[in-house]
Amino acid sequence: MKKLLLSLLLLFSFLYAAGAQSEKKSSIELTDINGKHYTVIGTPKGLKISGMEGKVVFLEFFGHKCPPCLKSIPHLIDLQKKHPNDLAIISIEVQGLDNAQLQAFAKQKGMNYTVISGEQERLFVSYISQRAQWQGSIPFLLVLDKQGDVQFIQAGMLPESALENVFEQLNKK
Repeated sequence: MKKLLLSLLLLFSFLYAAGAQSEKKSSIELTDINGKHYTVIGTPKGLKISGMEGKVVFLEFFGHKCPPCLKSIPHLIDLQKKHPNDLAIISIEVQGLDNAQLQAFAKQKGMNYTVISGEQERLFVSYISQRAQWQGSIPFLLVLDKQGDVQFIQAGMLPESALENVFEQLNKK
């Protein structure tokens, strides 16, 4: 119950902050470990991410030395395999790996989804921190529906079944 209330409080805070910024749209360019570029546009209710249109998006902030984050990786790999056309997973590493180190890490772990170095993309990490009032705890997950609206926020690890449930609920819309 506490997690649910905390999630709702974070969501309302996020949406309130987003509403305060509704007058100005901001755009940030992200580059993944393979050199692919994504344009992210802040909207009043969430984010529009180029190449992710029409998909449920799991935007996860994680660390390479974080035990719960490491336990989540196989879950995310499985979910991406199950839903390659309807789910986009973006993981941003925030414990300081540079692009080359993160590329080796992702290969070793078999990460089959988009991975981005937070060190390289500090502006985006700062933007999410402000909009979601994120204090830096990891793993930290934002889930966007197919329209790019934030529908779920979670600080801390979720089991694969819960991630699957969130995806299924949003994929129906």
